[in-house]
Amino acid sequence: MDKVAAARNAPQGKRRVRAAQYLRMSTEQQAYSIANQRDAIRDYAAVMGYDVVATYEDAGRSGLNIEGRPGLRRLLADVESGQADFETVVVYDVSRWGRFQNINESASYEYRCQMAGVRIEFCAEQFANDGSIGSDVLKAIKRSMAAEASRMLSQKVFIGQSRIVKMGFRGGGYAGYGFRRLLVDASGRPKAILKPKEWKSVVTDRVILVPGPAEEIAIVRWIFSQFVKKGKTQFEIANALNKRGVVTDLNQAWTTASVRSVLTNEKYIGNNVWNRTSERLHSKRVRNPPSAWIRAENVSEPLVSRKLFERAQAVAKAGAPRISNEQMLVDLSRLLAKRGSLSGSIINAEPRCSTKSLYIHRFGTLQAAYKLIGYDASLNYRYFDINTLLHRRRLEIIEDLVSAIGRAGGMAHYDAKSALVRVNEEFTIAVWIARYRPTSYGYPRWPIKRRRQVVSDLTVLIRMKPDNVTIRDFLIAPAGDLQRVPPMLRSNSGVRLDAFLFQSLDPLVEMAKRAPVDPGP
Repeated sequence: MDKVAAARNAPQGKRRVRAAQYLRMSTEQQAYSIANQRDAIRDYAAVMGYDVVATYEDAGRSGLNIEGRPGLRRLLADVESGQADFETVVVYDVSRWGRFQNINESASYEYRCQMAGVRIEFCAEQFANDGSIGSDVLKAIKRSMAAEASRMLSQKVFIGQSRIVKMGFRGGGYAGYGFRRLLVDASGRPKAILKPKEWKSVVTDRVILVPGPAEEIAIVRWIFSQFVKKGKTQFEIANALNKRGVVTDLNQAWTTASVRSVLTNEKYIGNNVWNRTSERLHSKRVRNPPSAWIRAENVSEPLVSRKLFERAQAVAKAGAPRISNEQMLVDLSRLLAKRGSLSGSIINAEPRCSTKSLYIHRFGTLQAAYKLIGYDASLNYRYFDINTLLHRRRLEIIEDLVSAIGRAGGMAHYDAKSALVRVNEEFTIAVWIARYRPTSYGYPRWPIKRRRQVVSDLTVLIRMKPDNVTIRDFLIAPAGDLQRVPPMLRSNSGVRLDAFLFQSLDPLVEMAKRAPVDPGP
């Protein structure tokens, strides 16, 4: 007799158990839809005599790690802090809890709930998660199967992507200077030129490279000619392009690295090369040896001849002696004297200096290289540490807001992909945090980074105190009003804007409350 049948025969009249449900779906195109999971848990709860009083949801989230799953992190936080008003958490099956590559990680999150007095139940599994030897063995097998399913899926995706690349289609990434991405249908008929940050939406569509504007093609051929026939260095070519006001395909100034990417990329002779680097199952990105590269030759229109391209490779190989560590440190010292400070972006923008990645490769970290030339970069790293802490604080505030709305009777969840809090399926809230940054005269300022703002109904800007730890206040305003504010907020920004300042997020919680409808006489 399975556990559902046993529950049907259980004695009636006992106290109903308060339960929460955890829902997760990694993509929109799968049988594990949120709606299907919710229906299965509802039926299970009805049979078991559970009242589902809380919902934790990770829609469109991978099960490989916990960092990108705010729903599971909020569940663990509520359980371990004692705020959980439930005794059990119902999950559809073991794989919905997570397809962690280390099955001990999956077990650790369940163990943390158990230590806090909250048990985990899987409504679609054929075993009761009761701690018996049989259930523990089956659960371990299921966890291994879930992890293996992710590995198999990753391999299938890699094989499919490799096949697409070998057929001459793009495997992803930017088009590159002198090219454009052309969207074609399954029959190869052109559909549209994709703009930057536009991607195909139909599964059967493909993307190929086509020559871009004539002026860009002329620049590409000029780069090869200057390098091969005129004997110009990559630095000299980058400098000449910058003086002419020419920018790269990413709308940035030319550097030796960007010139080198043109001179060495085989797409300029019509080849398609993919898998130079890989990052499978969210592991660390690695550079693959040439033997592992996936390539297809003569699949797009070349911008330069193969003979000219091969001569460029020979010139680069002959004229690029290995720079010593001592010379790299001398170049870094000169750059410090020139700029007064150092950072990865400053290093990459200097044509006479080696790239940031090369310094990291040679010395382990940028800080190690800085130390060798007597540069104290602690202020730079302190800046990034504060940014990291503020990012975490923002997520904590969002989780607190979602929980408060739930306790008030509303429904809210945070969608990390769109960076929006959706409330009662009626309105959206964008929550941002502004660090305290005084002027040179000591006046308080809070910068607003408009590039991070998304389309929402309401926007919350959290202003921090000078320690960048304590919250000063909350600016809660319609998104349209914040579009018209200056890039730096002052302590007194005027009556029109100061009217939106609050000491808490209670106004949002009040807006999300559900009022009972009076049926009348």
